[in-house]
Amino acid sequence: MASSDALKAALTHSPDNIPLLLLYAEACLGEWETGEALASYEHVLRLESSHAAAALGLARTLFMSGRASEAAVRLELLIQRNDSNAPAHLLLARVLLSENDRSAARGHYRKAVELDGTLADPALDKDLGAGATRIPVTGDGGAFPFTPEGGEPDNPFSDPEETDAAAVAERPRQTFADIGGMEALKEEIRMKIIHPLKNPELFRAYGKKVGGGVLLYGPPGCGKTLLSRATAGEIKATFFCIGLHDVLDMWLGSSEKQLHQLFENARRHAPSVLFFDEIDALAADRRDLRGSAGRTLINQFLAELDGGDDANEGVLILGATNAPWHLDPAFRRPGRFDRTLFVPPPDEPARASIIEIIARDKPVAELDARALAKKTDRFSGADLKAVFDSATEEALTMAMKEGRVVPIQNRMLQAAAKRLQPTTGPWFESARNHALYANQSGQYDEILAYLGLKRK
Repeated sequence: MASSDALKAALTHSPDNIPLLLLYAEACLGEWETGEALASYEHVLRLESSHAAAALGLARTLFMSGRASEAAVRLELLIQRNDSNAPAHLLLARVLLSENDRSAARGHYRKAVELDGTLADPALDKDLGAGATRIPVTGDGGAFPFTPEGGEPDNPFSDPEETDAAAVAERPRQTFADIGGMEALKEEIRMKIIHPLKNPELFRAYGKKVGGGVLLYGPPGCGKTLLSRATAGEIKATFFCIGLHDVLDMWLGSSEKQLHQLFENARRHAPSVLFFDEIDALAADRRDLRGSAGRTLINQFLAELDGGDDANEGVLILGATNAPWHLDPAFRRPGRFDRTLFVPPPDEPARASIIEIIARDKPVAELDARALAKKTDRFSGADLKAVFDSATEEALTMAMKEGRVVPIQNRMLQAAAKRLQPTTGPWFESARNHALYANQSGQYDEILAYLGLKRK
C-alpha cells in the first residue's frame, strides 16, 4: 500500500477524489494516524452522505480511538440503512463485546457470518462463545472450520494420507475451449505456464525449472478461478483449489502445518496446480500486521514457495487476488510469484463468446450475442450471468402467468443490461489510484494501459 505521505501529496491535486480519500484514510489507520483517518472519512461523507464504506471506516476509526459508544451508534445507523452489511455487523459485534454486551455482540457476529462466511473469526467466536453455531465449509473457500465450544476443530489434514480427499484434489475437465474469448490472455498463459509443463526437457536444457508461481489479478468475477482450473485441465494436472478454510486454524501452529501439508500433497502429485483463491488474505503485507500469528504464517508460506532443491519441480502455484497491492512485497521476489497476469473484464468479442456459452442451457429465442456484447462494456463474466438471471426472472414471471415455457427474448436481455451496472467500476476506481500514485516499479502499468492513462 502507498504511504500516507504519497497519498496526501496526491490529494493536493485532487482533494475531492473519493477513492483516493479512502485509500489515504486506510493508509493513516495502518500508521495509527487516527486523527487524519477521521478527517478523511468525514470529508468523504460530506461529499457523499450515504457512502457505506466511509461510514464503516469512520466507525472503525472511532473504535480504534477508544470512542466505542460513538462507534456503536454510527454502526447501528449504518445497519438500519442496510441490514445486509456484513462488515458492519462484525465490527458492531467487536464494539459491543468491548462494552461487555456479550449477548448483543453474539447476535451481530452470527448475522455477519451468516451474510458472509469469509468473515468468520475463530478468536472472536471463542471470546463470544458463539461456537454452538457450526458454519458449513463451502467449496469456494467461504468459511473457516468451526466446531461447538470445547470440541476439536475439523482438520482435514491431520493425517497426510487423508489429504488426497476429493474435496481438495480434482482433475478438471474444463479447458480453454470452455472459456469465452480472452485469447491474448490464454496465449500468455500457454507461453508462461502450459508449454513449460508440457515440454519440461526443452526448458531444462535452458536451465529453466518447470513450475513456479504466477499471480492472477484483476476485478472480481472476471474468471481468475475458472482460468486456473482450465489451465490444469489443459495440462491434465491434478488441481488443488485452496480456500482460507483449508489453511487457517484457531490453534497455534496448526495453520502453518496445514499449509505445509498442502504443498507436500501437491508435490507428491506433480505435475499439479496449487491454486490459492483470495491469496491476499494469506499473504498480506507484514507491515500491516501487528500480531505474530499472521507473520508466522506468511513466513511459512514464503518458505514453501522457496522449497528445497527442486522441491517444487512440476508444481505450478497460482494465486488469485483482487488487491495485489495488499500482498507482502516478499511474495513478488523472483522464484516466488514473479510472473503476474492482469485479468481484465472481457472485451467485446469475449463478451459475445461468454454470452453464447451462458445461453447454451437456456430457452433463448433469437439470441443476438454481438448486439448484447456492445451494450455491456466492462461487464465481467459474473455481470453477464447476472444479466441472464434478471432476464430469466422476467421470462419466468410471464411463464407462471401463461402456464407455459416463455423463451428468454433478446429485448429482455437488452433491458436487463440497461438496468444493471458493471460491478468492475469500483475496482477500477481503486486500482486507478494505485496504478497512478503507488506504481513506482511499473507493475500496474497494464491497468493504466487498459484505462488509457499514463503514469504520473
